[in-house]
Amino acid sequence: MQRLSFILLSLFLVVSTGLAKEKDKKKDPEQIGNRDVGKGINIYSIEKEIGMGKQYADEIQRQAKLIDDPVVTEYVNRLGQNLVRNSDVKVPVTIKVIDSEEVNAFALPGGFFFVNTGLLMKTRTESELAGVMAHEIAHIAARHGTRQASRAQIANLATIPLIFMGGGLAMYGIRQGASILIPIGFLKFSRSFEQEADMLGLQYLYKSGYDPGGFVDFFEELQSLEKKKPGTMGKVFSSHPLTDDRIKNAQKNIQENLESKPEYVVTTSEFNDVKNRLYALLNRRKPDAKEDANRPKLRRAPGSGTGTLDDDEKKQKTDEDERPTLKRRN
Repeated sequence: MQRLSFILLSLFLVVSTGLAKEKDKKKDPEQIGNRDVGKGINIYSIEKEIGMGKQYADEIQRQAKLIDDPVVTEYVNRLGQNLVRNSDVKVPVTIKVIDSEEVNAFALPGGFFFVNTGLLMKTRTESELAGVMAHEIAHIAARHGTRQASRAQIANLATIPLIFMGGGLAMYGIRQGASILIPIGFLKFSRSFEQEADMLGLQYLYKSGYDPGGFVDFFEELQSLEKKKPGTMGKVFSSHPLTDDRIKNAQKNIQENLESKPEYVVTTSEFNDVKNRLYALLNRRKPDAKEDANRPKLRRAPGSGTGTLDDDEKKQKTDEDERPTLKRRN
């Protein structure tokens, strides 16, 4: 009996140690690409996941109004693919831009990713836009869509006779901006999956060279807008609730898991150019502002010097010297 107890205890310690190591790898941005963040119960193969995602993506592209401007689409795709290269994603990712005022982005299983123009227009810096996109890319990397759907499918199988299953999920949701019926399990994730996507997304943002605080800044801005005009942002991230705990956890992840760098990319002139192009394409007025918050600025660590690039100075700079906005996180 004592020998059996010893063996069981040893097995428990081995398993616990293995889980702890895997958990630590998920928190370490240096392990990006060398870990399987999509592990877990999943009744869908990668091939089936890609096939289902393509089916829904094709339907969205048939019914939604997509932006086909080459400047806008190339910029968004390039930004997204840079994040993908610095992520744990193991499938090709296809990125499209939807003409929708809803401030949102969503990823389907299998690497199909849609960004609304409303998100581009509401974000103030490229790091804010990249932060939201990195979060969605994390959902793809961790296979949250099919893992969530698997949980629902298994729960249904446990409580409903198989004859009534009909071979698929019965509950569907309609996306704003694209009236497509998509299983809720592919769109609205559990709290643990959202937290994991926040953690992984921050890592992808960080590894891509962006200010990870951009993700937090954008959420705080949305919360501020909601407090000023309750209900105006009610549809924003309806599948990704903005909570104080979520923001605090993101800040904690940055402090504990992301080693400070000398400088980060905050925004670029290209981001501003694309936003202005969108306003012109969609015939929408730019919001009034006393000062352009996106004006290129250079912010470095204390002691390394600070400076602001004004229009005259920019004209005197060569292409090599025209760098994106940088800053140091303290």
